[in-house]
Amino acid sequence: MKVITTNKKAFHDYNVVESLECGINLIGCEVKSLRKGEVNLADSYCRIVGGNLILVNCHIKNYDKGSYSNVASRRDRRLLAHKREIMRMVGKVKEKGYAVVPLKMYFKDNLVKVEVALCKGKRDYDKKEAIQRKDIERDVARTLKEYQ
Repeated sequence: MKVITTNKKAFHDYNVVESLECGINLIGCEVKSLRKGEVNLADSYCRIVGGNLILVNCHIKNYDKGSYSNVASRRDRRLLAHKREIMRMVGKVKEKGYAVVPLKMYFKDNLVKVEVALCKGKRDYDKKEAIQRKDIERDVARTLKEYQ
């Protein structure tokens, strides 16, 4: 498994409840751009339309050498998952505060996979607390490194 990109903003803004591995419907030039690592998941999210899971606002840069086969870089892309998994997520999303967010994109063998998670939004004080906890852990690691 080779990770292409991760959505660090999602880990800062949401608490991950459960995750799901999905395939993604791409065109050849998009796969070549992914192999070069030219993708951004920062502001992307998933929407459920007609029983399909759609990845919205994911930016995959146009391939330099692809001419007529290039498509819009921010187009909606269909995610491939089982119907019962999608329907279970639909039930959770209808509850208040839940969202479906992509966490990372990676190659599994020669297929592109997207890890999608059902997340609950964090409050501002939760975000500040998480930042303080990371700072404390970093300071402890520094002091332990000095003594070794």
